[in-house]
Amino acid sequence: MTDTFQAQVDSSVGVLTLVASDEGLRKILWEDQAEQAGDATVAETHPILAAASAQLAEYFAGDRVEFDLPLDLIGTDFQKEAWLALADVPYGETSSYGEQAERIGRNGAFRAVGAANGKNPIPIVLPCHRIVGADGSLTGFAGGLEMKQRLLALEQDQQSFDI
Repeated sequence: MTDTFQAQVDSSVGVLTLVASDEGLRKILWEDQAEQAGDATVAETHPILAAASAQLAEYFAGDRVEFDLPLDLIGTDFQKEAWLALADVPYGETSSYGEQAERIGRNGAFRAVGAANGKNPIPIVLPCHRIVGADGSLTGFAGGLEMKQRLLALEQDQQSFDI
C-alpha cells in the first residue's frame, strides 16, 4: 500500500484537507469529509501538498486559473477520463454533462459522466463545479450546491476584473 500524506489549508470556502502520495495529489476534502483522509500522515511540508496548498491560495486570490500539479487518481479508467476532462472547461465558464461526455468521445453518456463527477476526488483542481445541467441549472456537487455557486461566483468575479 502506498503511503499517503495530508495537510489542512484554510481557504475562502473553509478548511480543506489535502491528501497526496509521493506520486501526486489524491484528494481534496471539504470540511465535513476530513475523516476520509484515513490514516494519511500529517505532513505540512510534503512537496506535493505544499505545491497544492500554494496553488489553491493563488486560485482563491484570483491569481491562478489553471492548476499544474501531479495527480494520483484512484478510480476506473472511465472515471479518470471524465475527471481529467474537467480541466478542459475554462476558468469562469461552465459546460454541461452532455458536453463533457462528448469531449471524451462518449456521446449520450451524460448520466455516467455525472456519476463519475460525483466521485471526483480532487474538486477545484479538477473543476467539477463548472459542470451544470443542460439548461444551465446547478446540479449535484459533493460540496453542496451553495459551495458550487460560491466557486462559480468567485471565478466570475475574478474574470470581471481581468484586463
